[in-house]
Amino acid sequence: MLGWVITCHDDRAQDMLDHLEKNYGPLTQCRAVNFWRGLSTNMLSRMMCDAMHAVDSGDGVIFLTDRSGEAPYRTAALMSHKHPHCEVISGISYPLLELYFPLRHTLDHAAFREAIVARGTPDVSSLWHQQQKNPPFVLLHDLYAN
Repeated sequence: MLGWVITCHDDRAQDMLDHLEKNYGPLTQCRAVNFWRGLSTNMLSRMMCDAMHAVDSGDGVIFLTDRSGEAPYRTAALMSHKHPHCEVISGISYPLLELYFPLRHTLDHAAFREAIVARGTPDVSSLWHQQQKNPPFVLLHDLYAN
């Protein structure tokens, strides 16, 4: 089962998790990390790292963020490069989470990413999709080769 780390500004992440638990009961492998004004990115990173390790069963972790490019998204993006089977999704909403909650049991991380982004476009995207638009810089020749 995919682990979820819901991370949003203010108390939106906890609100979404509370609503999911109200409808589905206690959720395993699901944590909320709220990014409050004044919270350092170092502390946010520590909180998200703890949440990631708490929800990871080896099947993958999905970071669900509210805004692309903001601190929770950037922190998740940095963490995802160090962790296999990790996805970062931005632009999430409660109705979308509720719709895709059952699929975390059946889909792998890449299939989940594709499904949620396809359903939520144009507001929902993923780090992977953004990287496909802007591939990493590759040096075409070695300046120091003889």
